[in-house]
Amino acid sequence: MSVETRSFPAPAKLNLMLRVVGRRADGYHLLQTVFRFIDYGDTLTFRVRGDGAIARVNAVPGIDAADDLAVRAAWALRRAAGDALGVDIALEKRVPLGAGLGGGSSDAATTLLALNRLWGLDLPKARLLDIALELGADVPVFVFGDNAFAEGIGEQLRPIVLPPAWYVVLTPPVAVATARIFAHPELKRDSKKVTIQSFSAEPAGNDLEPLVCREYPEVGRHLDWLRQFGRAMMTGSGGGVFAGFDSEDTARAVLAKLPGSMKGFVARGLERHPLRGLAR
Repeated sequence: MSVETRSFPAPAKLNLMLRVVGRRADGYHLLQTVFRFIDYGDTLTFRVRGDGAIARVNAVPGIDAADDLAVRAAWALRRAAGDALGVDIALEKRVPLGAGLGGGSSDAATTLLALNRLWGLDLPKARLLDIALELGADVPVFVFGDNAFAEGIGEQLRPIVLPPAWYVVLTPPVAVATARIFAHPELKRDSKKVTIQSFSAEPAGNDLEPLVCREYPEVGRHLDWLRQFGRAMMTGSGGGVFAGFDSEDTARAVLAKLPGSMKGFVARGLERHPLRGLAR
């Protein structure tokens, strides 16, 4: 078993559409969404250990090691493998917390994919997807590896081909409490279902957006600014917002006008996850 140190990307995602179409008896919400990976994200570095210990070796503001989804993913994979494998994990965090960009979920998926290879487990992708769902509803799509039309609680995934696009992504200085939004009595939960065939690649709305903008006015303020330049919407449960453009130059020209009180970045939409080939 290799003991080399290797780094792997954990790309963020955007939800190009998010509809809440129902609620299960156990309280989980039924969704329809389109996931798109972007070329902006975290980086995880792994060093296999021979003593069986699993540890995050650097401090990450706002994330205790015990709560880190990457660490939890390593433990979950080890339990599934039934072996006393160990690893040091270093997390270079770029994706803001509570932004709806899937940072923690992507970290978890990258950990599953990377350690499945580094630990020499060779578990099939179907097994990794099962482990991913145990870690969170957004984790499976990052293991799945393709931009996807998702249903259920987010685990029913079908690949979708999306056109090239560049995105301006703004990250308001708020950490949206996802559980609070989904538990809110005024959340719309009965949207009409759409089909993968009827979805267009243009942003198609987010059922959580009106409620989040009311509870977190900074999200609405960032949306209003971005809508000067194009069709903008919130990703996930927020508070990140984005707009798509045909070229990098156009996107960067918009970002250059960003007020000093706001933060954001430009990212290219990816055709697939960069680690898609690590598991089959």
